[in-house]
Amino acid sequence: MSEVDKSKRIGRWYFGGIASAMAACCTHPLDLLKVHLQTQQGSNVGLAKMAVKVVKGDGVLGLYNGLSASILRQLTYSMTRFAIYETVKKELTKDGRTMPFYEKVGLAAVAGASGGFVGTPADLVNVRMQNDIKLPKGERRNYKHAIDGMYKVARFEGITTAFNGASMASSRAVLVTVGQLACYDQLKGMLLKSGFFVDNINLHLTSSVLAGMIATCLTQPLDVMKTRMMNAAPGTYKSIMSCALDIGKNGPLGFFKGFVPAFVRLGPHTVLTFVFFEQVRQNFGDDPM
Repeated sequence: MSEVDKSKRIGRWYFGGIASAMAACCTHPLDLLKVHLQTQQGSNVGLAKMAVKVVKGDGVLGLYNGLSASILRQLTYSMTRFAIYETVKKELTKDGRTMPFYEKVGLAAVAGASGGFVGTPADLVNVRMQNDIKLPKGERRNYKHAIDGMYKVARFEGITTAFNGASMASSRAVLVTVGQLACYDQLKGMLLKSGFFVDNINLHLTSSVLAGMIATCLTQPLDVMKTRMMNAAPGTYKSIMSCALDIGKNGPLGFFKGFVPAFVRLGPHTVLTFVFFEQVRQNFGDDPM
């Protein structure tokens, strides 16, 4: 089949989860270092120094600690949001109808909230497994793999513990999914209509880089407020609104501190996810009716 015919193939509901899991295998060290940086106490080690510290303490494989949980998170969180978005979109456009951008945003928000909730248990285990090597040996949880971790959380701490932080995870997932799926979809369509692109890897790379930047912009204010509240002394902020007002005193740019390292974490995963997704779609997707 020709390249043009391949570009018209339709993805299946689970392709997004598979592509995200493939991307997670490539970007897991960045995610692990992010967790280490966010959970460090009493020091301010940078990304490069933290990477050296992990490698010295646990070898190169230490950068892949908790990989099974990271993959499981993508097979729950990302598979859910991609499945909802792609399935509903396919139904709404099957008669040749074009979805307006606001519909894509609304659909992505619902898909993100659903995926964020479903993926919370795997995310909890993921963070714990990545942070385990920083703890003294007597305090480590020593989960054998992601499934073992979820089983132990459910058995010894209760099902509700597995969903700790679900509201924050879902809120962030809404913003990430709008930035990634809705914006990627819209940008890809706009670039195709411009006449300067065809449906190939150049289009996928351009659209995914831009979508990654938009997703970072959307999530950065929430991440900054979350970090500020986590590091503040007890009683400093009465609510998330008081935190927002405090940050806003320094101007709008205060909400975007650390944009570059944030994009370094989210950008590569966004790009790889969509590049893998498009390749899987074009090579294994369903032919259009």
